[in-house]
Amino acid sequence: MILFPFRFRRSVSAVRFFCLTTAVALGFVLAGCGKKPNAGPPPSGPLEVGVITLAPASVTLTKELPGRTSAYRIAEVRARVSGIVLKRLFTEGGEVKEGEVLYQIDPAPYQAALNSAKGNLARAEANAASSRLQADRYKDLIAAKAVSQQDYDNAFAAAKAGEADVAAERAAVEAAEINLGFTRVTAPIAGHIGRSEVTEGAYVQQSTATLLTTIQQIDRMYVDVNQSTSEVLRLKRELENGQLTGIGKDQAKVTLLLEDGTEYAEPGTLQFADITVNPATGSIALRAIFPNRRGELLPGMFVRARLEEGVNPSAILVPQLAVTRNQLGQGIAMVVGADSKVEARTLVTDFALGDQWVVRSGLKPGDQVIVNNLQKIRPGAPVKPVPAAGEPAVATAASR
Repeated sequence: MILFPFRFRRSVSAVRFFCLTTAVALGFVLAGCGKKPNAGPPPSGPLEVGVITLAPASVTLTKELPGRTSAYRIAEVRARVSGIVLKRLFTEGGEVKEGEVLYQIDPAPYQAALNSAKGNLARAEANAASSRLQADRYKDLIAAKAVSQQDYDNAFAAAKAGEADVAAERAAVEAAEINLGFTRVTAPIAGHIGRSEVTEGAYVQQSTATLLTTIQQIDRMYVDVNQSTSEVLRLKRELENGQLTGIGKDQAKVTLLLEDGTEYAEPGTLQFADITVNPATGSIALRAIFPNRRGELLPGMFVRARLEEGVNPSAILVPQLAVTRNQLGQGIAMVVGADSKVEARTLVTDFALGDQWVVRSGLKPGDQVIVNNLQKIRPGAPVKPVPAAGEPAVATAASR
């Protein structure tokens, strides 16, 4: 009974102390929530952007055209006399030399014809000799009035006829010798020989010029391409007004891309450009020649030829990473304009040269093209231009 009031008073004091401390803590929390955060540092100035300063560069313009390869020389070996093929003297798919014997056609009939022609020639020569001697005797006798003038004239004419017969028979002998020679079919050119179209025992004919085989010389190869007349006229106008500098015929180089996309190791040269327009395609034919010492090029291959068209001595090039596209697909470049503010330029480009665009219009020498921070800038915004990291201060280019 004596301790109850004392314990009750201690509990009331503890409750009051807890409430007081809780109120103080809550006040500090509410005060902290009402405090405003510290503001960040004020802007330091215009955004810094990397730029390159454009300068004219000499660029060799090229045109890539599809085409096909063809052998430097092609010879179809055909029968020039009729007869039975006795032998084939070459290996199919191998290399042959000019003048090498390829086939042997039965020579017996032509040897007999040659012997007959030689006999006729001997007879004609004998008759001609007799006629000439008689004419010589009559020439001496006519002075002594031993023979008439008519007899001498007849003897003289017979001598001339004998000489003509000799000439005719000599030609017949030469023809027989030629035909006999044609029984040994030889290679007209050196090169790679294909398959044989006939076998031993086959009968070949002179009248139909039976095809025996084909030889192709491929140590050099032609590449035939077609270029549209509109491009030819554009190129001619640009050369005339000075936009391009012409390339001499001896200096016009051609590079080749093979079917797998690799570049052929050796450059070629432009041989000629035809002057006749194909009415079906509206194009003219061009021919280039390439060395083929390793035999990498084969006749009939599909290739792409890069032809040098001319030199633009004052081309403007801009990195591709600095060019974006608008909704119309037009190229847009951001440049630093007046008062160091951003300007958007619409570009017309010709072609890509490595990682750069060759610009026809929209930019000029001295323009500062922005190449980074493109997402952070807008036309009219002030910027601080600095040379782009890893980029030259002035854009230059090599010939493509």
